[in-house]
Amino acid sequence: MTEENKVTDTRPHNIEAEQNLLGLLLSNNENINKIGDIMREEYFYLPLHGKIYQGISKLMDRGMVSDPITIKNYFAKEEIFKEIQMDSYEYLLKLVADAQLNTDIKTLAKNIYDTYLRRQIINLSEEYVVKAKEEKVDEKGEDLIESMEHELYKLASSGDYDNKVYSLVDSVKGALGRIEKALKSTKEISGVTTGYIELNRFTGGFQNSDLIIIAGRPSMGKTALAVNIALRAAKEFAKEYELGETKNKKSVCFFSLEMSAEQLASRILSMETKIDGSKIRVGKINKEELKNLSQQIINLNDVPIMIDDTPDLTISAIRTKARRMKRQHNLGMIVVDYLQLINSVSKNKENRVQEIAEISQGLKAIAKELDIPVITASQLSRAVESREDKRPLLSDLRESGNIEQDADIVMFIYREQYYLGRKIPSSDEKKLLEWQEKMEKVENIAEIIIAKQRNGPVGNFNLRYDNKTTGFENLA
Repeated sequence: MTEENKVTDTRPHNIEAEQNLLGLLLSNNENINKIGDIMREEYFYLPLHGKIYQGISKLMDRGMVSDPITIKNYFAKEEIFKEIQMDSYEYLLKLVADAQLNTDIKTLAKNIYDTYLRRQIINLSEEYVVKAKEEKVDEKGEDLIESMEHELYKLASSGDYDNKVYSLVDSVKGALGRIEKALKSTKEISGVTTGYIELNRFTGGFQNSDLIIIAGRPSMGKTALAVNIALRAAKEFAKEYELGETKNKKSVCFFSLEMSAEQLASRILSMETKIDGSKIRVGKINKEELKNLSQQIINLNDVPIMIDDTPDLTISAIRTKARRMKRQHNLGMIVVDYLQLINSVSKNKENRVQEIAEISQGLKAIAKELDIPVITASQLSRAVESREDKRPLLSDLRESGNIEQDADIVMFIYREQYYLGRKIPSSDEKKLLEWQEKMEKVENIAEIIIAKQRNGPVGNFNLRYDNKTTGFENLA
């Protein structure tokens, strides 16, 4: 490189590391197996070096040898070496000759990637300084923060130096470790408790990295069940912390895209106090009930539930918020109410099935990345209403797309009382008596149907459902 073409840019870069890495690759093509899955052309500071790396990778993909001669011929029609004012073959030979063969190529790759990250952070900062100064009427400060966090996350995810490929031996050891931990534990379940005996028996608790779908037709109680599970899990997190089983108290985040935080809090108070939710909403409670409410509010002070009632959230916004809460509040579980209200990034209204698939894949990705259970309520299609037996099926998942495929557990809520209550016989006394007998049998009964479980059995069980408080209880 000539004197007049020396780099004067003050942004982080390491040209010597780039030259050494390319020299090692040209000297021994097998070196690309050590870094090929983590290096990209754009990580190089000099565009010339990025192009050479691209050429080496392309030739090797074709099963060809990459050396100074083949690379020179590969770029014969391009003038990529023009900027250094040096013959292409001469420069490539220099890279090979100057390469320090005892240098660890992975260390060089990490160094190149680190300087790339620093340059991108500087670029991103400068870009958002300009945006912040523009003060556009239709762009709030919060929007800029969310957008910048999203860009930073993409930047953080661009390289993967923690190679997540494990040998069978390592995987078996990891599984054995979890089994030993479970054997030593006094808990009867291995995952996050649902608070329900039968559901825990079927699932062993909700497992980390699992996506759980609670689906049902309107008024079946899917939101109510999600709230109940969130509350019971949060109470268990608080209990584990008090007993010293966990160093940092875990928390539950409830993304409420339909109800406000106050409405959700009213539901929780109704469930905890057993006071009719409608009475709490309008304030028609007596002194004893007020005392009960006050006591339960005190009891809930230490229950680690956070409520985000931001409407119209995108899956990327949920991911950003969840990642932040994982760092700040040791997030142990996420609940989203409900899936169809989440906006996808693409907003492909012409293909809603594809849009829903993108959302379900995003939720599953959040569960895996944060290593926690993610629960989401989901609507069912009207096809249920047209059948004689209105118990839901997997095919009833509304705009299902990939929901069934991405979910680890799909559970339906079916309340026969809801449908039977709309079929009151008008005149026949015998039929009316039969109807009353049926109603008594199904009163306050909710059937939970586990239609899919990737790592466990499927089946049905019943819970008691109180329509006035929206509380679900074990039948026992």
